[in-house]
Amino acid sequence: MDILHLVDRLEELFNESRPIPLTHNVIVDEDRMLEIIDQMRISIPDEVKNAEQIISQRDRVLAQAQEEANRTIKLAKDKGDDIVARDAIVEAAQSRAEQIIAQARAEAENVRMDADDYIIETLGSLEAELTRLINQARNGIATLTAERRTSREQFLEEEEVEPVEEASLEEE
Repeated sequence: MDILHLVDRLEELFNESRPIPLTHNVIVDEDRMLEIIDQMRISIPDEVKNAEQIISQRDRVLAQAQEEANRTIKLAKDKGDDIVARDAIVEAAQSRAEQIIAQARAEAENVRMDADDYIIETLGSLEAELTRLINQARNGIATLTAERRTSREQFLEEEEVEPVEEASLEEE
């Protein structure tokens, strides 16, 4: 399941929660929230798999670029070998072969750098999204913990008030 869909479901659960009067707290269906968090934990490896696929694509592009560079280098060398037989043209052929090799290497390096930049950008976005989701989950847990604590304190305060009222009725 898509991680962003799960975040939307978590937000929807929060929006459907009942507010606690006179506080900024809400009562959340714990089972539904934990189910969504579990699905998020399952979904995160899928996002990592997507990142691995991107890395695999990068490696494929690099391999193709290297293959193209090797082909170009081989063509340049073959061409150079044919020209070596002619003394007057040898220097020009070697110079041109070196240019082709340098150009092929430069192109391969450019493709490699572009692929690396793309991977870095994609993984950075994934990291930012995962950090945001973790922070949201932590905030939700902290909010629920605080609400639970507040509810218990209110409940205990209410129980302490009732016996005092009963004792004063008995004295009359």
